[in-house]
Amino acid sequence: MRLFIISGLSGSGKTIALHALEDAGFYCMDNLHLGLVSGVERELLNTEPHLYEDAAIGIDVRSGLEKLSKLDRIIAEMRGMGVDLHLIFLKADNETLLRRFSETRRKHPLSRDDTPLLDAIEREQQLLSHVADMADLVIDTTPLNVHQLTQLIRERTGMGKDKSKGLSLLIQSFGFKMGAPLDSDFVFDVRCLPNPHWEPPLRKLTGHDHEVIEFLRRHESVEQMHQSLKDFLSQWIPVFEKENRRYVTVSVGCTGGQHRSVYLVERLADHFRKLRGHVVTTRHRELS
Repeated sequence: MRLFIISGLSGSGKTIALHALEDAGFYCMDNLHLGLVSGVERELLNTEPHLYEDAAIGIDVRSGLEKLSKLDRIIAEMRGMGVDLHLIFLKADNETLLRRFSETRRKHPLSRDDTPLLDAIEREQQLLSHVADMADLVIDTTPLNVHQLTQLIRERTGMGKDKSKGLSLLIQSFGFKMGAPLDSDFVFDVRCLPNPHWEPPLRKLTGHDHEVIEFLRRHESVEQMHQSLKDFLSQWIPVFEKENRRYVTVSVGCTGGQHRSVYLVERLADHFRKLRGHVVTTRHRELS
């Protein structure tokens, strides 16, 4: 049985993530007190017939601060029961969280009449910092809308794909002028490569288009970069797997995230999809 524990900052999208999993057939529970997690999981495992192969539990600062401090022991106990457990932590920057609370008029769980919203957000970040450190996967939802987060959750949890216990590898493109992603394991800068932007017929195209692909293929430096990235990742991703890492995020950036990074991400993804045991997804941040 697979169990996903969804945690994170208030306003970061935990409810959206749980709804995505529930729509995919998961048995989902939100805001569950951690003291009840083991009991719920035992019931799901021991109930005949098994109605659910997958379950998801939402926990946050309301789940009990004392229990949150013991989350590592709870996770170890669950995995000792044979549960394929994944801890996913969602976060967003302060400006985005402030805007989301303003738009929804929701009350932050740590806010009081004498506590400004920003103080409550920063307090929650402190209280949950150790949960983020333990997470198998951290997702920064700052640039994501509801539909993008739903799709990302579906892809990273392998819904609709082979539920292999192998590595979940996300390779994404981005533009440095919009800021580097904060939830990456590896970030590569390919702005040194020839830029199709300076070719007027190619300016409005992307790294998916044949004309851009042919332009980049003609440059030896682009091929050298691709080979170097492929060799580096081929060497170090297995090391992550040996350390029982289940999720790896690779980000490749160029200036605008439209041409060079998109092209290289697609080529790298094609290579790693051929390796057995990997669930490989791509995301093009600026094109989405």
